[in-house]
Amino acid sequence: MTSQPGAEPIPVDGVRLFPHLKVFSGNANRPLAEDICRYLGIPCGNSHVGRFADGEVNVQIDENVRGCDCYVVQPTCRPVNENLVELLVMIDALRRASAGRITAVIPYFGYARADRKTSPRVPISSKLVANLITTAGANRVITMDLHAAQIQGFFDIPVDHLFAAPIFMEYFRRKKFTNLAVISPDVGGVERARAFAKRLSAQLVIIDKRRPRPNEASVYNIIGDVKDKTALILDDMVDTGGTLTKVAAKILESGARHVYAACVHGVLSGAARDLIEKSELEEMIITDSIPVHLTENSKIKVLSVASLMGEAILRNHQGKSISALFV
Repeated sequence: MTSQPGAEPIPVDGVRLFPHLKVFSGNANRPLAEDICRYLGIPCGNSHVGRFADGEVNVQIDENVRGCDCYVVQPTCRPVNENLVELLVMIDALRRASAGRITAVIPYFGYARADRKTSPRVPISSKLVANLITTAGANRVITMDLHAAQIQGFFDIPVDHLFAAPIFMEYFRRKKFTNLAVISPDVGGVERARAFAKRLSAQLVIIDKRRPRPNEASVYNIIGDVKDKTALILDDMVDTGGTLTKVAAKILESGARHVYAACVHGVLSGAARDLIEKSELEEMIITDSIPVHLTENSKIKVLSVASLMGEAILRNHQGKSISALFV
């Protein structure tokens, strides 16, 4: 797996810099939690997260957290329900152990696509998940690139909504592309793509597509000029890869010279990896918000968000603004 250089640990000279700061991890993405702790210069919180014989989640916090500022790093990725329940039970365990403040750090927020009723008699599952996290005892949520920004309003507690765009920008600036076009694969992603294009001095292009059913889309029109350009498709996630590869093929048919993609969350369901490896894409960049195991020569490259998450945790702990992280 190719990844961005990890965050450098803060020198501590044998002294714990933040004695009341505790970062715990569920089983969903322990490597990311460890990288976050490395950035902060603290050890990962000592806990056991396992299963009872019947499959129920078994959590034991193995150190004193009374009055401490505690963070639980747990993306709710596949297996979604297992990881969600782990998060809830860990929050409950910390609350009952008299933690001073509990923050759920959810790099990838599952159920985010169920943010509204799209047909009769269907749930708004992301609101339900927000209620569960709040009821479990979380005082704050840190998350990243929500599929629907309005999910922030589903919580009755503060939500710090981070963006991976600065990490992507740094990577693509080093490539020194000329004649670049940033592609929004749908109307919902236009704001994200416009801001990205502005910072890279690139042209904005929008894809007009229709989604007749979940995980299936048809590409109709390209709004903008991609002829002889290097195209960068920007999206919040890649799931089955079907839409992404169709968009890449359509862009090349329209005269683009090269096509890259940057998708924050690599859900990569089913045969998505094979589809991407065989596609017209030259490279697809994702983050480690969801753990991904790749071959060395894969078209898929992984950038770390440990420094972004770690800095958000540090600033929250110290009562500082995190607005600088949005630049």
